[in-house]
Amino acid sequence: MAVRRLAPKEQQPKDFAFTPENLEWAKKQLTKYPDGRQASAVIPLLWKAQEQAGGWVPEAAIRYVADFLDMAHIRVMEIATFYTMFNLAPVGRFHVQLCGTTPCRLRGAEDLIHVCEKRIGHQFDVTPDGALSWVEVECLGACVNAPMAQINFDFYEDLTPESFAKILDDLAAGKEVKPGPQIDRQFSAPVGGATTLLEPALEGASAPKTSGPALTDSDAKKPGAAARVREAAVPKPPVADSSDKRKK
Repeated sequence: MAVRRLAPKEQQPKDFAFTPENLEWAKKQLTKYPDGRQASAVIPLLWKAQEQAGGWVPEAAIRYVADFLDMAHIRVMEIATFYTMFNLAPVGRFHVQLCGTTPCRLRGAEDLIHVCEKRIGHQFDVTPDGALSWVEVECLGACVNAPMAQINFDFYEDLTPESFAKILDDLAAGKEVKPGPQIDRQFSAPVGGATTLLEPALEGASAPKTSGPALTDSDAKKPGAAARVREAAVPKPPVADSSDKRKK
């Protein structure tokens, strides 16, 4: 893992505090944990601080969360610098996380990296208008739609250098961009449409009838017998074998 350091002091705000809405949210998070275990909320609170700060975690926010949870500052600093989900320096309004793991590399991620370098600059550089920044990350779990990138909270998949460059330009220009696959594909379905279950006999086939309405998640389920409850074993008489030398 690369060394992760805080942004220079000239980029750091002097102080940080949750907004009234975020403060109320943070207090509710603490109720999810037993007394004395409120430190377990450190990651969601850091995530909310990053969201409020515009996509990164200032040093003042780290200290604020530590004080809020009655933790040593260094403990929260260790967490913020360990997890790459926390950005330690300012990022653009649209922060690109470009997958560079093997499936995406095999499908053209290297070309997308060149697009980022040409359009934005080095990793964690921010464009002069404050719109774009980027970083290469490990697998984002959309290998079937490789190559792909996550921009803020949305996935953009099946990218080409041309479609990726257009997405970046449109986002920077304030235009609406469609997330998901950028080719003729529905989610992770085969390119070009369905390839199985195409027989005419299947069209209009109805689901098997049941004895009553289907259960929903809100319906109570009847518990079955416990798995550990079994009938008592019945002892069996010993079976004689060739080693038994006793005469009957």
